[in-house]
Amino acid sequence: MEYNLHIGMKAEKTEQVMSDNTAIKYGSGGVAVYATPAMIGLMEGTCLSAVDPHLPAGMATVGTDLKVKHLAATPVGMQVRATAELTGITGKKLTFAVKAFDDKELIGEGTHERYIIDLSKFLQRTEAKKSS
Repeated sequence: MEYNLHIGMKAEKTEQVMSDNTAIKYGSGGVAVYATPAMIGLMEGTCLSAVDPHLPAGMATVGTDLKVKHLAATPVGMQVRATAELTGITGKKLTFAVKAFDDKELIGEGTHERYIIDLSKFLQRTEAKKSS
């Protein structure tokens, strides 16, 4: 099946650091700075934005692997910008290079893998877990 994807596809997303996305709020730390789970979510969402709109109807992607380093803290009030670039396509497996920056510096980087799925079949298998 043709997925309309190519190496080099990119996307970018931003969000402001607020009390709702701090380590304290996520329970991932005791400091009011941008949470690692929030950064990861922003990175994953950026990867999704790079490819999902180009997939055929009924297809989507799901995250399966993440190797990310959170390099620097970002205080409440600053902006965080995530970038994603599609660097590999192996069948249904997609590999991305991800980075995150605040207003001053690189704060995170790594790789992320997503798999292309048939959404209907995926949801049927997932729902079947309830009855087994």
